[in-house]
Amino acid sequence: MSDSLISVLALIVTLGVLITVHEFGHFWVARRLGVKVLKFSIGFGRPLWQRRGRDGTEYVIAALPLGGYVKMLDEREGEVSPNEAHRAFDRQPIGSRIAIVLAGPLSNFLFAILAYSLMFMIGIPGAKPLLDDPVPGSRAAAGGFGKGDLVVAIDGKPTPTLSAVMLELVDRAMAGEVIQIKVTDTEDRTRTRTLDLRNAPDLSDAAQVFSQVGLIPWQPVLPAVIGQVTRGGAAERAGLQPGDQILLAESERVKDWRHWRDIIERHPGKPFSVRIDRNGTEQVLELIPDLRDNQRGAHVGFIGAIADVPDDLAQSLRVVVRYGPLDAVSAALGKTWDMSLLTLRMLGRMLVGRASLDNLSGPLTIAQFAGQAATAGPIAFLSLLALVSISLGVLNLLPVPVLDGGHLLYYLIELFKGSPLSEAVQNVGQRVGIVVLLLLMGLALFNDFNRLLG
Repeated sequence: MSDSLISVLALIVTLGVLITVHEFGHFWVARRLGVKVLKFSIGFGRPLWQRRGRDGTEYVIAALPLGGYVKMLDEREGEVSPNEAHRAFDRQPIGSRIAIVLAGPLSNFLFAILAYSLMFMIGIPGAKPLLDDPVPGSRAAAGGFGKGDLVVAIDGKPTPTLSAVMLELVDRAMAGEVIQIKVTDTEDRTRTRTLDLRNAPDLSDAAQVFSQVGLIPWQPVLPAVIGQVTRGGAAERAGLQPGDQILLAESERVKDWRHWRDIIERHPGKPFSVRIDRNGTEQVLELIPDLRDNQRGAHVGFIGAIADVPDDLAQSLRVVVRYGPLDAVSAALGKTWDMSLLTLRMLGRMLVGRASLDNLSGPLTIAQFAGQAATAGPIAFLSLLALVSISLGVLNLLPVPVLDGGHLLYYLIELFKGSPLSEAVQNVGQRVGIVVLLLLMGLALFNDFNRLLG
C-alpha cells in the first residue's frame, strides 16, 4: 500500500473517530436532558449512509469528513408543535444549554485521558534524556551542562524520556522562565543545572528546541552502516539498503556515522557518488540528498536513513514508561492537562506574534503525521489521536462564534444580562466567526502546501 493511500486512510480514521467522539458528547447529554435530536451527522455534504432510528433521529455519514453536527429541535430553526415544545433546545434552562455545548469538547478531553491511560498501561517507549557536551557559548553551556548528564526532572517534574524533556522546555520557554533542571552526572551524583529561557527565541518546534538552547542529545560513535531507510526517501531512491556500509563519499573516506551525516548535510539537492560495501561486494551509487532547512534557516541535505545501532546499545538508551491502572489514569490526567495548557500557550503566542503562524497545521499535515503514526504502531497512533483530540477540544472552546466556545460566550452573557443577546447581534457574530474560521483554514492549508512543496 502506498504512503499516500495510508495517509489518506489514517486521516479518515483519525478525523472520523475524533469527530464522532465530539458529536456524541453533544448527542448523549442532549438526550439525557430531554432535548429531541433530529439528526446526528459525521461529515458534511452528500450522505454516503443514513438511517432513521427508533427514536426518530436520523443518523448520517456524509462525504466530507472534516466535521459533523448534531441538529436538535429548535424553535429558531422551524415550527415546533406545541406538544414537543418542551423538548426544544432553545426552551431549555441556561444550565442545560451550557452542559450540552460543553459536552463536545469535554468528550475530546475524556477520549485523550482514556487514550493516554491505555498507553501508560501498555508502556510508552522512549529514549533516555542523556546529554552530550553543549554548544559552546549557548544557554546550556552557561547553565553548566556537561557530557553524560542524564536529565531527571525539570522544576521538580519527572522527565523520563527525551521527548518529555523537549515538551517541558517548549512549555517553559513560552513562559520565559529560568528553570532548574535536575540531572545525574557521569559519577552518578545529583546536580542542579540552570537554564535561562528569558527572552528565548521561538521554541515552539519541539524537534528543534534542544539545538536552539544548545543542548545536544548524547550520540554514540557509530559505524557508517545503514540501519533503516525511509520509504520514498533519497536513500531508497539511490538504492541504499539496510546493512550497507558507507566506505567513500566523493573519494572522501567516511570515518563514522556522524561524519557521513555531515557529508550529506553539505550536499542539499546535489548529486555525489558513494562507494558502499554490501555483503562483501563493493559498488558505487549516485545519491541526491533531499533539501530541508535547519534551525538556523540554512539549507541542508537529508536522505531518510538512520544508523544501524547494536541491540545492546539500543537497549541501554531505551526506556519504557509504564504504570499500573490507577497510576496510569493519574498520569493521563496530568498529561492531558499539560498538553491542553501547552496548546493554549501556543495559540496565545501566535496571537501576539511571539510564535510563528507556520505552526498552524491543516488536514494535509495531519494526514502526513497520521500516516507516519499508523505505520509506526498502535502506541504512536494512539498518541496522535490523543493530541489531535486535545487540540479539537481546546480549539472548540475558543470564544469564536460558530464554535462551541462562541455559544458558551453567548450563554454566559445571557446569564449575567438576564436575557439572550438579540438575533441581530448573534447573526453578526456568526458571520464574524465564519470569516475567522475561513481565514484560519486558509492559513493552515497554505502552511500545508508550503511544507509539501518546501
